[in-house]
Amino acid sequence: MSENIEGINYKEVIEYALDPLIVHSQLKIIYINEAAENFFRASKDEIIGASPLDIFKSTSKPAIIKRISGAYSEPAELIEETIYRMDETSVDVELYCHPIKIGETKAIQTYVKDITERKKQEKVHNEMNVQINELATKIVPLLEGIAVLPLLGEINSDRANILLELVPVNVQEQKVSCLIIDCSGIYKIDHLVMNFFSEINSVLELLGVKCVLTGVRPQLALEAVTFGLNLKNVITFPDVKKALYFLGVNNTK
Repeated sequence: MSENIEGINYKEVIEYALDPLIVHSQLKIIYINEAAENFFRASKDEIIGASPLDIFKSTSKPAIIKRISGAYSEPAELIEETIYRMDETSVDVELYCHPIKIGETKAIQTYVKDITERKKQEKVHNEMNVQINELATKIVPLLEGIAVLPLLGEINSDRANILLELVPVNVQEQKVSCLIIDCSGIYKIDHLVMNFFSEINSVLELLGVKCVLTGVRPQLALEAVTFGLNLKNVITFPDVKKALYFLGVNNTK
């Protein structure tokens, strides 16, 4: 059996490909596979001979022309674009193209990947993150001048920045004189969390707001000491109930 791949039928190979493939040269489509027919909702006869620029928005065409020009000599970077099918419906895709030779003709093969579902998931994920961050900055009033900020999950850099930006504003708007930051929902303390506690305490102190930390579990306390977190200037209690008792609220059960 010969292992020489020179005799491989290129047309047959791309026809079996699951992703839509377009072959074009000099801004003219010279071939598409069956997957591309299904994707663009048109037959080969309708697409072959057209310009690959026809599927793009007018605002994208100058950049695409430049991209195509460079792809005759080397593969172009993977990009995301919104393109149009033949029925004028739009779809979000990833595009990757690279040079090929058909006889002596320089051409480009472009891979089209539908990322509509991924974009939907990203949108849902981003919206959930926004909602989580909004909830994470909600200060819950308990009594006059006293409120609690329950922290849940992981504090990453984005969330820490949002908290540092919005918590002082919310404290002033709600006329809070003492803020209890409850950490019972936090399961990891690292340098980022340490810096957040230090910074939020300093900011609240400048605003004349007393900061009380509750819910620091033994393991987290040990990690805090290991990381060198200095809590000398922060009042701490095991839970919100004990913090309220310290603040003079004696009727908690």
